[in-house]
Amino acid sequence: MTSLAPEHTALAGLPRERGGWWHNFVCPVHGTELSHEGIPGPVPPAGGVRCPHGCRVDSEPVRGAWLVLSHQAWARRIRVLAHRAARTGSDADRDEAVALLAAYADVYAEVTGGGEHERAQDWMLRGRLFHQALTDAIWSVSVGHAVWSLAESAPERAAELRPVLPVLDATAEAARAARDRLVGEGRFTSNYTAWLNAAGRVCARAAALVRAGGVAGEGAAPSSLDDDEWLAGEHGQLAHALAATTRGGWEWEASTYYHGFVLRAYLLSLRGTDPAALPPAARDRLVAMVDVLASLATDDGILPAIHDGPYLRPPLALEWTELCALADGFVADAGLAAVAARARREVAAAGPGHGPGDPLADELRALRGGWFAGTPLVVDRPARPVVSIDEEVGIAVVRAAGIHAVLDHGPHGAGHGHHDKLALYLYGQRTPWQPDPGQVPYGHPAWRDHYASAAAHPGVRVDDGDPAEATGRLLDRDERSLTVEVRGDATSWYDGVRAVRRLVAGDGYLLDVVVATADRPRRLTLGLRPDVPLAVRLDGDVVRTGWDGAERLDGVHAARAAGPDGPVPVRAVVRPGPGPADDPQRERAHVDWTAHGATSALWVSVYRAGAADGTDGAPVAGVELDAVEIRVRRADGAVDVHRLPGEANHD
Repeated sequence: MTSLAPEHTALAGLPRERGGWWHNFVCPVHGTELSHEGIPGPVPPAGGVRCPHGCRVDSEPVRGAWLVLSHQAWARRIRVLAHRAARTGSDADRDEAVALLAAYADVYAEVTGGGEHERAQDWMLRGRLFHQALTDAIWSVSVGHAVWSLAESAPERAAELRPVLPVLDATAEAARAARDRLVGEGRFTSNYTAWLNAAGRVCARAAALVRAGGVAGEGAAPSSLDDDEWLAGEHGQLAHALAATTRGGWEWEASTYYHGFVLRAYLLSLRGTDPAALPPAARDRLVAMVDVLASLATDDGILPAIHDGPYLRPPLALEWTELCALADGFVADAGLAAVAARARREVAAAGPGHGPGDPLADELRALRGGWFAGTPLVVDRPARPVVSIDEEVGIAVVRAAGIHAVLDHGPHGAGHGHHDKLALYLYGQRTPWQPDPGQVPYGHPAWRDHYASAAAHPGVRVDDGDPAEATGRLLDRDERSLTVEVRGDATSWYDGVRAVRRLVAGDGYLLDVVVATADRPRRLTLGLRPDVPLAVRLDGDVVRTGWDGAERLDGVHAARAAGPDGPVPVRAVVRPGPGPADDPQRERAHVDWTAHGATSALWVSVYRAGAADGTDGAPVAGVELDAVEIRVRRADGAVDVHRLPGEANHD
């Protein structure tokens, strides 16, 4: 292989070791992701990588994880340089990108030897440059797009890229082998498949452009979409999009992170295609996937971190900006402008060391000729409803007077699922009052177990244990309310227990009603899990809560329970507990309403949102329960009456 002389000082910064598994980039003591200092660079910091709480961690798994992040950052930098050179014609950017690609070709041949990573764990789909084939695919998509941009924008210089052909060919071959293994194991719907297809399509296309001298149509691309096996084949990207998502557009694991993860792979792999020319079923499904995120996000762009996925992570924010830019090119008025703006603010607040200097969104938006060959799709969308729900994944959103409530009751979500059946997450436009806490990097088993547990989520618990995996179901809904349930038996949820949760968008408030019944005396608990300062006070027969933030939330709560011998007290107890998964050491006030020895329990909460200074958020005057009704007494003197769910009608 011909190697270019290192004319750029950046070449000295390329890592010359294989990467490991990025999820090991976590402090073993505190459970927080480690510092990105020195990334991108050749080797981890001397003496170990810093933890935000003062540790220095220098272990083989952490070193391997640091190398993953550095390799990925270098690949993104090369892509930014290549796209910028294609847009501006800058010889300096092009020369640096070409030199880095050629140097990487040398590194790839040197460190992989053409074989799989021998240190990968047995459960992994083995990669070559990294432990995971998935990580190889993500890295190679950036490299392939860089080559694509350079070859297409300056065909007369395409020959400069020939040293990279062995890498492109090897990564496309590895992607095909890994995909074939998944298909053979019956795991075609894995989120890995989306990235393996993206890697195969992008690297094959880039290699064909280089061989054809950068001229599309001269052996550089299939003659039609149907001829592109990576996109339209039996196990290609469009087939995967239909198989791995619900009719409503949710990725089947119902994880916000993995939903965006596969959608980004789809849109990156569709470069150069006309959205209008895609098969209607696949095209409409991709639009639905974009709409899922727009519907889930708050008005200020908070995306609840449902199931596995980081709660807050600057490198992920960069990925969201990229996805939002791609979505804008695919469908007009994608509805993700607030998500992109919030993600940019998160990156800016984190400071240097969390990604390339050029914002990825600007890079993709400004690419000469655009990302897609056609104009964005124009789609008629109905007005956003008060209640929206995907019944297949069991994720519901209720919007009530400044409160953005998300209720999770569907399938577990396989390996990325949490014990969060009937969990209720509460957001303002800008404030995560009671958010889904997300997940730590997987390399910390103790904190990973915690954030997947029932105790970490604001839902129903029985005897303070974790349930079996379970699926709830929708009982009823209308324009302003919904009711869902989950039932337990010997193999599902809590044996012998049924719980129902009803949400109602009231006049200026959100009403939350939870009923649990058991076939024998149990310890029944409903939890609150805030990520803001929370004030709790007992006020006669009710408990009042005050939630701080950019907006304020006030709650009024009442409860009752019964056992075999009559009424059972329900006590609210406040304890210190960990905050969301970006920093498990952040202490928050956890509230548990518990009835000991109960066979039934009823919890009623009325929430009202207001500004941070308390204006427009006067608390509800009171809430009263009787055998069959809930009466909400509002501050203006009006009384709203709501009937209890059927099984709560007990004395």
